[in-house]
This record gives sequence, structure tokens and C-alpha cells, in this order.
Amino acid sequence: MTKKIILLGATGSIGVQTADIIRQHAEQFTLIGFSAGKNMEVTRQLINEFSPEIVCIQNTEDANELNREFPRVSFVSGPQGLIDTATYEADVLVNAVIGSVGLEPTLEAIKLGRTIAIANKETLVTAGHLVMGSAKQYGADILPVDSEHSALFQALNGEKREQASRLILTASGGSFRDLSRQELKNVTVQDALNHPNWSMGSKITIDSATMVNKGLEVIEAHVLFDFDYNNIDVLLHRESIIHSMVEFRDTSVMAQLGTPDMRVPIQYALSYPDRLPRPDASRLNLAEIGKLHFQEMDYNRFHALQLAFDAGRAGGTMTTVLNAANEQAVAMFLNEEINFLQIEELIEREMDRHQVISSPDLETILHLDSETRKSVKNMLK
Repeated sequence: MTKKIILLGATGSIGVQTADIIRQHAEQFTLIGFSAGKNMEVTRQLINEFSPEIVCIQNTEDANELNREFPRVSFVSGPQGLIDTATYEADVLVNAVIGSVGLEPTLEAIKLGRTIAIANKETLVTAGHLVMGSAKQYGADILPVDSEHSALFQALNGEKREQASRLILTASGGSFRDLSRQELKNVTVQDALNHPNWSMGSKITIDSATMVNKGLEVIEAHVLFDFDYNNIDVLLHRESIIHSMVEFRDTSVMAQLGTPDMRVPIQYALSYPDRLPRPDASRLNLAEIGKLHFQEMDYNRFHALQLAFDAGRAGGTMTTVLNAANEQAVAMFLNEEINFLQIEELIEREMDRHQVISSPDLETILHLDSETRKSVKNMLK
């Protein structure tokens, strides 16, 4: 039976690669609906190719224009449109939007018992307790799309969770892994966008350079797999071949390996519990690679990663503050309003002044998210 897919964030990096998988396995998957931002060229291409039933566009004017071009498609817009699209009749919701905007649509889809393939780590970081609690209540499956969490998910598959003792996330180190903190003072936006291993969107690439991305993944791993932060480690691994590992109490370690290609975890989340062939993909050749390198993580050098561990251990609303402050600071860096090291400075200042609320509801989270962004903006003034 063909799985009906809803894709939030179709014109972003993960969204485009998800469309590739749907295209390659048209007999397995149907793109029934999607959301897009402002890239109308790619949006029109997707509509022409996949003939979706519902499409959410960020701006109402763009939605109205497309409605005239494609009268058979139902066009919606704005936050409510995103929810309408996420809850449209389908089998799998792929959440590939950037930022906490993906939270409410995901929670509404979970209430319908949908399978959620989640690439939007901010949703889990901002409100992981709500997402996982709701998933349990409504019987919804949460399948990770991040390469690291897909690796952990695969390594734990078929194993007894209580016999797993440690999660080990690998990190490439990002664009600036060989630079000292002194050298980081003068790096440019263009420097930061040059990732050594992965092709990603600008926000995630900056997060990778600061190592906030890995910090968000640590929090996400805690939420998804219910491991204490003391049992989650990060290991610097330059080649991005081992995507993550699980250590068991008998000291055995299970690792998932593969070429740095996001289509692999995307396809696994869509096809789970089955594995579909990827005839056009490059296969892993360890003899050709020759060596794999590992280093202990330096939390002084990668201070933002330490901040993420601190936020995770503080719990409650602190992870919401971490995420919102980071999103705002990264936007300011990309707009050349602040320098690279100021990203983590702004995050730390927001965390230092925040009083944690231990079990926030959705309204509290959304309010705090908004207020944190405003506060970070005002810090420059």
C-alpha cells in the first residue's frame, strides 16, 4: 500500500531530499501535501510534479496567486495553514521546517495518531515533554530523521533498552573545528557556511559551526530515548562516517555507519520498519577511506555545546530559552549584525537571567519563545 506523505518545509534542504526519496519510490510514497516558505519556483515545480491536494504557503498573497494558477489544489497560509496541512489525511508527517514554528502542527498531528518523521529538532528541544507525552497518549510513532538519532534508533532496534548504558553522538566539528577561540573572532558568515562534510541549509550550517546543533541533538537524544545527560557523550569524528553509537552494559558498542547522505535516514524513517533499495547511492568503501579519526570533545573550545548540556540538565523552560536565543542570534549573525562568538554570548546571557519553569504548558512555551527572541534583539541596543 502506498504511504501518503505530508511534508512540512518542502523547499528546504531536508525537504528537497525528502522529495527525492518520494520521487525515487513513487510506488511506495505519495506526496499528498506540503508547506513551503517563499521559494515560489521550487514550489511550482513540486506542484506540477506531485499534484498535491493541499499546500501551505508562508504569505497569503503568494497563496492567492498560486490558487489562480492551480485551482484544483487547496492553498492555505500562515500558522493555521501549517496546522491544517499537518493534520490533512495522511500516513506520515515529515516535519522538516526550521525552528520552533514546527511545534504546534506536530502536536496537532500527534493527536490524530500519525507517524511523525521528525527532522525539526527545535520541536523536541523546545517542548520535548509535551511531544513525547502526547505521542504516548495518542499512540503516535516518533521516528528520527537526523542522521545521529536515526543511527541511535537503528542501533537500539531489537535490543533491550534497559541494557543500553550510554549514547555516543558523533560530531564533525563544523566549519571551524581547527580554529582556536582567538581565531574565531574574525570569521565571516561565508566562512561559517562552508561545512566540510554536509550540504545543509544556512541556519543548520551555522549551528554546526557553533556546535549548538550538536547540543540540540544531545537534548533531542535525551527526549527521544530517555537517557540521563550523564549517559550521553559527544565524540569529535571528522569523517562523519560513524553517525552515532550505543554502548551496552556488557561494554559492546553498536554503531551505524554510512556515507554523509541525509537521504539514508530520511528514507529509513519513511519506509520503517522496511528498508528500501537505493540503487543510485554511493556505497560505503572503508578500504578507500582508510582511516577514521576520533577526538575527545573540548567543552571549553566548543562552549555552546556545554551550554546545551547545562540547559538540558536544568530542564523545563531552559531548553526553550536556549533554542529561541540561538535562533534569534543566528539570524542576527547571518544578517551581519553580530560577530560569530556573540552567538553563544547572547545565548548564555539569556540562560543566566532565566528562572526555570519545570513543566511548562504550550502557552507558556510559546510566550517564552517570543519573549526570549525580543530580549536577544534588545541586547544589542
